[in-house]
Amino acid sequence: MDLHQLRCFVAVAEDLHFGRAAQRLSMLPSALGRHIRLLEEDLGTRLLTRTTRSVSLTADGALLLDEARALLAQAEGVAKRFRGRSREQAKTLRLGAIDSASAGLVPLLLQDFRQSHPDVAVILVENKTIRLLPRLLSGRIDLALVRPPEHTDKALEFLFLLHETAVVAVPEQSPLARRRRLGIPDLADQPLIVPDRRSRPHSHDLTMKLFAEAGLQARVAQIAEEKHTIVNLVAANLGVAIVPRWTSRLKVAGVKYIPLDAHGDSGMKKLPLAAAWVGGTRDAIRDLMLATLRDRLDVYADQA
Repeated sequence: MDLHQLRCFVAVAEDLHFGRAAQRLSMLPSALGRHIRLLEEDLGTRLLTRTTRSVSLTADGALLLDEARALLAQAEGVAKRFRGRSREQAKTLRLGAIDSASAGLVPLLLQDFRQSHPDVAVILVENKTIRLLPRLLSGRIDLALVRPPEHTDKALEFLFLLHETAVVAVPEQSPLARRRRLGIPDLADQPLIVPDRRSRPHSHDLTMKLFAEAGLQARVAQIAEEKHTIVNLVAANLGVAIVPRWTSRLKVAGVKYIPLDAHGDSGMKKLPLAAAWVGGTRDAIRDLMLATLRDRLDVYADQA
């Protein structure tokens, strides 16, 4: 039994729904179910009764719920005290970032931050939002640049930063590559390469919602998980992809990035980027980075 398993159990016990609990924890439902099974095996008892339509607590599950909440609260209190003590003297910041932020925002941010704080070493951890938020909660990173999830853990605080601009990645040999700008109707007959929604919901929904708003059906030809993979599939002439403009800094031979004209005033406001951290904690180095973000945000937003 570990704290993460208890946190998973409490989320399911409170929501009585694996899908909603997984969203709250920024996990895949399959991973959440695996942690619950491991906890039940470790304790040697069934904690939840599951059917295809409902989830309910067993008698042992109801008994564990109060104790699990108390244990998690005690563990979080201990963690906050020791994080504060260790970070007071630390000169290292562990910064998590999704791939487009790593390519675009992070270089700008670190350049500004190091001018004022050259003695702070920044360790960059690049991953998806669904992987970075659990690392924040466990204390493995101090600050993360992520897509804000629909359901957030109450222990986390978020600062909205900006919306990233979308562009179209097209093969250089495509007639579309000669266009100065592209609209969604120009892509109506094109095979589309989109991210997996389970791990990248914002990026997946960007394409689907833009087509829906234009009254068109998206022709999804390929689903891929990583931005590098998506861009390389475009280079192989397997389709086109709508990606954040900062992705264009991932130079791949055979790919051209074309500005996108979206439908309506809010057409481009589908790729939000936020800073996230554990609330109620003292961290002078993290707060210095947040101050830099706030001070320079207008400059960063102009380049997104």
